[in-house]
Amino acid sequence: MLKHNFRQLRIWIDSVEFSKDVYLLTQKFSAEHRFGISNQLYRAALSIPSNIAEGSSRKSQKDFSHFLSMSLGSAFELETQLIIAEQCELAINVDYQSLLTRVQALQKQIASFEYTISQ
Repeated sequence: MLKHNFRQLRIWIDSVEFSKDVYLLTQKFSAEHRFGISNQLYRAALSIPSNIAEGSSRKSQKDFSHFLSMSLGSAFELETQLIIAEQCELAINVDYQSLLTRVQALQKQIASFEYTISQ
């Protein structure tokens, strides 16, 4: 039996929405970047809610915490990739600061939730 229904977790809901926005960002990149950083950005973004969902199916809180940790790692990876995309000016008319603020908020949410369930 699931202890957490991932569909009801705010961190999952927010990370799915954020993944969608990252996908829309990657569509603004030129074709030459579609299979490089664009692919990496989207994979990292998808990994965040995917690990939350997978972890919620685990039988122990310790196992769930492990998947939350992987989700958090993906969020930090994504932040790094967004910084690089901004510095390389891969897309114009993009509010990178807003995206960075949102991914940092997700990081805090995930870390806080991981701490809560590990207690």
